[in-house]
Amino acid sequence: MDTLLSQEPLVRIGAFASIFILMAVWEVFAPRREWHVRKSYRWINNLSVVAVSTLVVRVVFPAAAVGTALFVEAQGWGLFRLFEAPYWLTIVLTIIVLDFAIWAQHVFFHAVPLLWRLHRMHHADLDFDITTGLRFHPVEILLSMFIKAGVIVMLGAPAVAVLIFEVLLNATSVFNHGNVRLPKQLDRVLRWIVVTPEMHRVHHSWYPNETNSNFGFNLPWWDRIFGTYRAQPRDGHVAMTIGINLFRDPRELRLDHMLWQPFHGPTHSYPINARSEDGTANTNPDTEIK
Repeated sequence: MDTLLSQEPLVRIGAFASIFILMAVWEVFAPRREWHVRKSYRWINNLSVVAVSTLVVRVVFPAAAVGTALFVEAQGWGLFRLFEAPYWLTIVLTIIVLDFAIWAQHVFFHAVPLLWRLHRMHHADLDFDITTGLRFHPVEILLSMFIKAGVIVMLGAPAVAVLIFEVLLNATSVFNHGNVRLPKQLDRVLRWIVVTPEMHRVHHSWYPNETNSNFGFNLPWWDRIFGTYRAQPRDGHVAMTIGINLFRDPRELRLDHMLWQPFHGPTHSYPINARSEDGTANTNPDTEIK
């Protein structure tokens, strides 16, 4: 375990690179949808956001999640120190609790208009593929890191469990954003175990009530438990419109435009419980909420 933790950056990069290459090849040979914007243009800018976010996190939060867990273990902090539990159980509980925390954070970023301004950059992609799963605003990445750190400190989470969770989160985020074709029967089984591309793609529909569904990245249970699960998009996976109503110009996919998106324009209809002018729940992507 100590060797694994000492090689944490290599473990994470190796796991990420493996799933990314696998999914990229899959997208080439079995795409689910046609791309509407030149793929190279999107990939260059989406991966540039990843580079910026990685640099910001390393500067502001150099310890990151695993480093926080190592520090907490050394201090003897956390709920796990209050009772004796098998080490394997603390690992399982850490992964489940962290996954729920990320799900709840995701819902929260859709519910609060100020936080939606940050998160909508992820939804403003006009296509849906593996790089969509990586494009998050650097400020959102920082906030997410602080939330994870808080959960790790509260639990006294084992560093090994945090490393496993981080690897799983990166891998499933790439997987469930894949523009890949899955057999229907396989998808029907898999979506009880992990969030599949068919399940998560609904979340990137431009209809607000579909955007505000299927919040899971890793475990699919939370959406079913809390009533935010939606099986299929109303327009079908091939015909559905990806993105949000505000940023439809392909120029908004440029790195500089993406980084500026939180700071201009209205929030529109997407924050949860946004209401239309007649007081009813808004489901029309063309309706602007002032």
